[in-house]
Amino acid sequence: MEGLIKGLLDVALGQGNEPDSPSREERSRSTWAEVVSEGNDNEGSRPQDNYRPHHRQEEADDGWQNVGGYQRKHEEYPQHKGLASSQQYDNADSYASHEDCRPHRTDIDYPPRREGVNVNGDGWQTFSGHHRKQEEHSPKLTSESHHEYGTGYTVDTNPSKEELSDLSKACNRLWELDLNRLEPGKDYKIDCGEGKKVYQKEDMAQSKLFTWLNPDIFKQPTYFRFRLLLDNYNPNEGCKEVVTSQERQEQAAFIEEISSTAPIKYLHQYLVHLGIAPESYEDFKGMLVHLWFDLYNRGGASSSSAFEHVFVGEIKNKTENEVSGFHNWIQFYLEETMGRVDYQGYIIPRRHREMPDSETQLLTVQFEWNGILKSVSSTLVGVSPEFEIALYTLCFYIGEEDNHVQLGPYPVNIKCYRFGNEKIGSVFPIAQN
Repeated sequence: MEGLIKGLLDVALGQGNEPDSPSREERSRSTWAEVVSEGNDNEGSRPQDNYRPHHRQEEADDGWQNVGGYQRKHEEYPQHKGLASSQQYDNADSYASHEDCRPHRTDIDYPPRREGVNVNGDGWQTFSGHHRKQEEHSPKLTSESHHEYGTGYTVDTNPSKEELSDLSKACNRLWELDLNRLEPGKDYKIDCGEGKKVYQKEDMAQSKLFTWLNPDIFKQPTYFRFRLLLDNYNPNEGCKEVVTSQERQEQAAFIEEISSTAPIKYLHQYLVHLGIAPESYEDFKGMLVHLWFDLYNRGGASSSSAFEHVFVGEIKNKTENEVSGFHNWIQFYLEETMGRVDYQGYIIPRRHREMPDSETQLLTVQFEWNGILKSVSSTLVGVSPEFEIALYTLCFYIGEEDNHVQLGPYPVNIKCYRFGNEKIGSVFPIAQN
């Protein structure tokens, strides 16, 4: 009896683990990875295979029909087997064969899941650890919406009729729904340096672009999950990617995390209204996994994906080295911190548009990455990962190659190139003059 009591006490106090057994946090991480990657090694139908851009106005003989500007198969949307991609990737659970091509990540503690928004008496919202005035950059609050953030408060993620018929209004609504967007001067500081023309080669920036970033930003769940993805790729465009089981888990965990945010909820509702996405939210998550992480051939077999090109960046080396993609501010900050990015100054706007400053959140810049120049590149600064995924996904499915939209104070052209009919080749913002 004494031994039984002692055993029960050990279990209750958490002292019954073996010396090498994982801690509670590590067990939580393991369980989470198992949940989000369940079934990702099984061959199965892919959700996006039943949706493709349309090139005909009438119903065709191949079983496709025009729905909401896109063609959808008559048959029901297939059940997605697990959140991670069901594509069978080459090789196994180690990237030792090309780890020298990848940046090395230091281990970080997994943050807790987001608990939501609390609206305090002083009119500030607490969302994932930082504050924003309710009347500034805040979406409509209603008690009849789908997306709950705090007791008694919900964020309206239903698209209006006007937004369903106007891509610019829909994109601007996404901007308003980006409650995780950072605040210039409070969450980070930038130094734009001096301006230059695209053809000028002189370095017009004496310091780094990012002079400070609150380190707690990467404790926010969606930022944390996004950061884990950035070292999963070989930057050389023609180098075949090997995707490990851990990396598939990271992909699925990222999509799972952002799927609880308002921009992604809005994206889902929008695409469902137009018949482009399935009503099942689980199938919709699978659709995002395939769109952003499925590999395709760009200069080499299975060498690229939408996520790698747009957010991480690639290096072309067919004739002379050239940086392509790389339109994400978080990747820029991290690579700059590691000394792999050299900021060279901002590109002077044509027609004497207002020059950028430390408050500007849409920048056109020039920089070197790993010693290779990118003469002109544009990026949205301080926006959340879920906002960019939602914005670019929406423009891919609804828009054209040029999408002139309004994002808060910024008139922007979201340039969207397709790789075939079903893949994102590249997508990025261009500041309008």
